[in-house]
Amino acid sequence: MKKISLNEAEEIKNSDSCIATEYDFKDRDIDISTAVIKGRYPEKGFCVNTQVKEIIFVIDGRGEIFKGNERISFQKGDAILIDKNEKYFWNADCKVVMSCSPAWHIEQHKIIF
Repeated sequence: MKKISLNEAEEIKNSDSCIATEYDFKDRDIDISTAVIKGRYPEKGFCVNTQVKEIIFVIDGRGEIFKGNERISFQKGDAILIDKNEKYFWNADCKVVMSCSPAWHIEQHKIIF
């Protein structure tokens, strides 16, 4: 069993509209983080996770995720599954918990214009 306290987690500013808090367990199979998203992320284009599935739980707020021409609305209490290689962007004012399997790493996260 492992525990990471909030003061041990790393805050990462992905952009002006997305600030994440990463809890790095050094586990290759799974990870967890929180993110506060205010506005559009990414600001232009789409993001894609090339190697991981990501499950998201909305702690607070609401918004939309756009996948191609599809608009998925969400609010507090909803869960969202994003498969690897899905292109999407957020337009939201929310706080979420995100867990990836296998564990997320920066090299597999791409912004596509």
